[in-house]
Amino acid sequence: MEIKIIEADLLDQDVDVIVNAWNRNLFPWWLLLPQGVSGAIKRRAGTQPFRELAKMSLIPLGGAVRTSAGNLPYKAIIHVAGINLLWMASERSIRLSVRNAIELAKRNGDASIALPLIGAGSGGGRPEKVLRWMRVELSQLDFAGEVRIIQFKATTKP
Repeated sequence: MEIKIIEADLLDQDVDVIVNAWNRNLFPWWLLLPQGVSGAIKRRAGTQPFRELAKMSLIPLGGAVRTSAGNLPYKAIIHVAGINLLWMASERSIRLSVRNAIELAKRNGDASIALPLIGAGSGGGRPEKVLRWMRVELSQLDFAGEVRIIQFKATTKP
């Protein structure tokens, strides 16, 4: 597995699939007013991926589900339940999210995946800790493709 750590915008990556750090699907997307990664996805992909999410049941903590990419140029979006019901991320929820996202990408034949720092936004995790946990988890997984961990950096579009 090739792992790259990049300072960029998740939605500007040239990969097969991207990961959305989501909740456990307990609250409907339209009630939450998605922010951060989810908000950016909603603005650029449209509501289709979230409408698909709404049809799915509760996602176990650290679980991963796959939807279409809406208007985005990806094969799919993998949504991970990286935060608990109190909106907090933990080492366990982050590592399970990484493991399950990679497994889902592998099962679907994806050659490349981009992940945000899961739990570092609304989940309250410190970015340096989250990055360390994600790297450790990835080092234990078998994935033949490219993995990008994206540290958000706003880009200016012309």
